[in-house]
Amino acid sequence: MASPERTAPTTGRILAAFGIDVALVVIFAAIGRASHDEAPIAGLATTAGPFVAALVVGWIASLAWRAPRAVVRTGVPVWIVTAAGGMVLRAVTGQGVQLAFVIVAASVLLLMLVGWRLVAALIARRRAR
Repeated sequence: MASPERTAPTTGRILAAFGIDVALVVIFAAIGRASHDEAPIAGLATTAGPFVAALVVGWIASLAWRAPRAVVRTGVPVWIVTAAGGMVLRAVTGQGVQLAFVIVAASVLLLMLVGWRLVAALIARRRAR
């Protein structure tokens, strides 16, 4: 699906898209902590940190600011780098990377990081009609 943006995105839209991505990654980490009976706030930075760092790398690698709401051009590469890079950083820092966690994390991050862009694209398409 093409980018819903027809012109260069504004700084506000870029920051909003980045903020949504960061918020969703932190929510993902908080939900994960809560589902394992870990305090959702205490230690959240340790859990979310590797994924947020990988998200930043994903934004840089994909030049996400050029089309921050694009589903395929931005959402997919940001998701791949966030999921894979987050797992690598977890492994390097001695955190768990069991196969079940990798599958669940990749699936949830796909739903979140690509999903919101898909919804935004569908809304933009509908408004354009």
